[in-house]
Amino acid sequence: MSAFVSTLRPRGATLLSSMAWPAALLGAFLAAPVPAHGQDPGWSASPPELVDLVEFGREQSDLRVAVDRYDEDRGALFRRYDVAYSPVRRARFRAFYEGWLDRLAELDFDALNHEGQVDYVLLRNRLDFELEMLDQEAADVAEMEPLVPYAVGLGELQETRRDREGVDARAAADTLHAAADRIDALVAELRGGGGPEPVKGVVAERAAQWLGQLRRTLRGWHGYHSGYDPEFTWWVAEPWARLDAALEAHAGAIRARYVGDADDGPVIGDPIGEAGLRAHLAHEMIPYTAEELIAIAEREFAWMEEALVEASREMGYGDDWRAAQEAVKNLAVDPGEKPGVVKELARQSVEFIGARDWITMPPLAEEIWRMEMMSPERQLVAPFFLGGEVIQISYPTNTMAHDDKLMSMRGNNPHFNRATVHHELIPGHHLQGFMTSRFNDHRGLFSTPFWGEGWALYWEMVLWDAGFTRGPEDRIGMLFWRMHRAARIIFSLSFHLERMTPQEAVDFLVDRVGHERANAEAEVRRSFAGQYSPLYQVAYMIGGLQFRALYDELVTTGQMTDRAFHDAVMQGGRMPVEMVRARLTDQPLTRDYTTRWRFADGG
Repeated sequence: MSAFVSTLRPRGATLLSSMAWPAALLGAFLAAPVPAHGQDPGWSASPPELVDLVEFGREQSDLRVAVDRYDEDRGALFRRYDVAYSPVRRARFRAFYEGWLDRLAELDFDALNHEGQVDYVLLRNRLDFELEMLDQEAADVAEMEPLVPYAVGLGELQETRRDREGVDARAAADTLHAAADRIDALVAELRGGGGPEPVKGVVAERAAQWLGQLRRTLRGWHGYHSGYDPEFTWWVAEPWARLDAALEAHAGAIRARYVGDADDGPVIGDPIGEAGLRAHLAHEMIPYTAEELIAIAEREFAWMEEALVEASREMGYGDDWRAAQEAVKNLAVDPGEKPGVVKELARQSVEFIGARDWITMPPLAEEIWRMEMMSPERQLVAPFFLGGEVIQISYPTNTMAHDDKLMSMRGNNPHFNRATVHHELIPGHHLQGFMTSRFNDHRGLFSTPFWGEGWALYWEMVLWDAGFTRGPEDRIGMLFWRMHRAARIIFSLSFHLERMTPQEAVDFLVDRVGHERANAEAEVRRSFAGQYSPLYQVAYMIGGLQFRALYDELVTTGQMTDRAFHDAVMQGGRMPVEMVRARLTDQPLTRDYTTRWRFADGG
């Protein structure tokens, strides 16, 4: 081991000797700074010494290859069993997950290195969760089947094709014809005010989406045979066209009958209930109830309101922090100037962090990030910046309505951006992606928003505490986002507990945080539209609090330096933060380890 590596080892621990950055790797990362445009780039830095890379590889998890194998096999099965809600698919995946659990049980856990034990716990936790999700899917199907009683049967057409069996053209035509007759009758019943009762709007919307998935699947089935097989084409053309139209009509009739104008908000969400939340919290290794997390968010909310009042007084608005916030919103830059704001804020954050030697920031990472402007359509669900290697800038375009232009500008003013640029770029999402694609990338299987979004939010806290704000306007801007993350905990968990509707969530963001209404609607739509896990919105602040608690445990106590701590997190890969703690503290693990770290109350 190099002398540099030994300096990263925390006092009283040995784990950092296997996690620290080889000196040659750091030397390559910290070579020459990125030159200004027009200067000699000087791209002649040597790559890392291969001997150091070999040494680094030898210290990796004993289960790394096994985790990669699981991930690849699982992906292959999803490509093969591609019929949504299929009982065949559920049965195959149940056998797959249970088989992997059996193989894990056969391993000598104590013989694994610590990194391997970490991966063992993560994989076993993931398998347990996947089996629970299969049970949940079966329950979802049972709720939807009264609305779409033919759906599973039609999916069998694609299952037969995937089994590489031939098709009986006339029998297939009979199946399609009979299904279209049945669907026409169901549509007529719904349009006449009949149909199953009672049906929740969220169940109806899920059933309508299932029909959309089924149509896409059957189009693939039809396209495989049609035109190529003359007998199939002759028999199936008419009943196929009729069935495809009937499926579309049935989805529309379901929405009109059970969703329609009676929806409570701008989007239909699908609350998972208390039992569902418990399963997801266990999977994310969060040993708190939903009610406890809401209480944590309320506590954070109260502190932020006090900080807003203090900033408001400095701006001359007294205790009316909402008036001060309105003044800050009106400091938006003119159209066309936004990329310059992003570039300058990125420079400021990198210089601020670099001057304090908090974390390794590879010049290549600084060199390759890029900017793109977000389309008006994308801004409907993402009204603020999105990031990674490419930061997507949300700002008005010429085609947007006048009021929408103003709301976009007000919601993306430079003082609000004080928190969003470094969140999306360095040391946030871009640096995360850069590092995790190069170190322990097999742990992408265990990716969690509590690590991903929590890390970026943690840096908002770090920079706030270190005085990155330049005045009360910046503090109001950064507090807006921090309060927004506390609000996400409250409204998303309340929604999944069925205590708050989507419309009430929109009102909550407008009234308690100060969102523009269109931006609030976009945030709620984004939260509940099904693209994110149920705990995604909770993960920002809770994950940030986890990282801050771990920092206090290891850095504030002097066991690690800032840089050693932050680098070790980045090169360890994506995983629940409790397992980051297990790695950094060399915590003894058992094969049946379950979540227990009470990070918010000193336990």
